Formats: sequence, structure tokens, C-alpha cells
Amino acid sequence: MPRIIVMTDETEPAQRSVLLDEYVQSVHLSCDHSATQLLERVGWAVGDAEQAARRDSQAASARAPLAAAHGPPPAQLLNK
Repeated sequence: MPRIIVMTDETEPAQRSVLLDEYVQSVHLSCDHSATQLLERVGWAVGDAEQAARRDSQAASARAPLAAAHGPPPAQLLNK
């Protein structure tokens, strides 16, 4: 059965969040009411994913100066 999945676009798979995972059938698009509801749910999920991406980007930007001041994390030091 076809499905619609909306998830965040993180570089690390473990950090990805699924915001919508819904099985769909053509009947969901057969009338205006059902189609509108489906598109509304997709729109909410896309908006939530965009919000999460902005939040993650801002958090990464805030960590960057701190990381530069303290040097690489210990795990990176061990790999050298």
C-alpha cells in the first residue's frame, strides 16, 4: 500500500524524526473533504519538519563557537 512519509532531513539517521507516516489510497483523494484533510496533515508535518530544521540549525550555530574555543571532542582526539 502506498504511504506518505514526512521526516526531518538530518545527516545522521539516528537523529531523524518521522513527523508523518500514513498509508494512503486513491479513495483519500476521491472527494474534496478527504483530499483537503490529507493535504492539511501533510502541511502540518512539513511545517513541523521545517521548524525542527531551523531549531537544529540554530542549536548547531550556538555550539560552533563553544566547540572552537574548547577544541575537538575527546573522541576525535583518540582517532588521531
